[in-house]
Amino acid sequence: MNWLLLSIPITVYFSLIVDDTVMSFIFSMIAIMPLAFLMGHATEEIALRTSESLGGLLNATFGNAVEIIIAGLAIYTAATHIDQAETMITVVQASLIGSILGNILLVLGLSLLWGGINHQTQSFNQSALSMNGSLLLLAVLAMLIPAAVHIGGGNVESVLNLSRYASLILLAMYGLALLFQLKTHAHIFVTEGPSDGHDEPTMTNKDAWTLLVVATILVAWMAEILVHSIDSAANKLSMPELFIGVILLPFFGNAAEHFTAVLVAGKDKMDLSLAIAIGSSVQIAVFVAPLMVIFAWLMGVDLSLEFGPLETAATFMAVLVANFILGDGKTNWLEGAMLLACYAILALSFWMM
Repeated sequence: MNWLLLSIPITVYFSLIVDDTVMSFIFSMIAIMPLAFLMGHATEEIALRTSESLGGLLNATFGNAVEIIIAGLAIYTAATHIDQAETMITVVQASLIGSILGNILLVLGLSLLWGGINHQTQSFNQSALSMNGSLLLLAVLAMLIPAAVHIGGGNVESVLNLSRYASLILLAMYGLALLFQLKTHAHIFVTEGPSDGHDEPTMTNKDAWTLLVVATILVAWMAEILVHSIDSAANKLSMPELFIGVILLPFFGNAAEHFTAVLVAGKDKMDLSLAIAIGSSVQIAVFVAPLMVIFAWLMGVDLSLEFGPLETAATFMAVLVANFILGDGKTNWLEGAMLLACYAILALSFWMM
């Protein structure tokens, strides 16, 4: 995919010289994909020197850097450009929901499908996965309650305050989950995955970290161009902003998870693959989403955890389907196909909105 790095100078050309928002939008999205792939490669190299749980956490964290940067820039734009506030809030909420759905349905589905094609049945650490599944359900609860309060007659201010305090609770819960995973119960997440003889690092630790940092900086630059071109590009392309936020942005932004999670699933390293895919969804739901609500609060932007009826229902059902499929501790290619079918149906629904 390295040839797609040519999209970086093309994006700069259309953004700074020609001032073509549609081309800037398209090529900045394309440029993020190989950069995210390089981030995934660097984190996989670093993960080879750590445990699978820590490696998956690192992969998920830097894989979600795109979402954090895009959401943060959109909130800043909403705070400084009142006329774009409504659009930017829609983009933030849609991208967060899209990241959760993309990871738990698309990335996980591709991983189970590819892993199942190469291995008839695959197993994983059920104890480790159950914690992430529970955290996802907790995050869905935090999304459902503000919507229920609104439907029950609560005013906008009540929904905002509930979302902000619930976000603080979720952030505290995420901190406790990290303590549980990396310190007090780290033994639960220790696994001995199969080796294929090609698991030796191909880069030095210094080179891997350098690649990771440089790729992250370039992603931030491309994301800044992307955010400022969304509004104009959506109008010119007659494309629903909800579809852009839920489907397109996470699809390109999650390229690191796509490649890394699918690659290691093909090697029958399902604990690492699930740590990346499910771990990314958990980080978005329990860390990134509440963090953006708090950041918006500080910036004076009215961002809540009430994401809309379709978005909330889609997330709730996706979490239930994923938890049910992974409940037996084993996976196969058909289960991956089921998750991809769910994602395709949801993508159509957001396009029809």
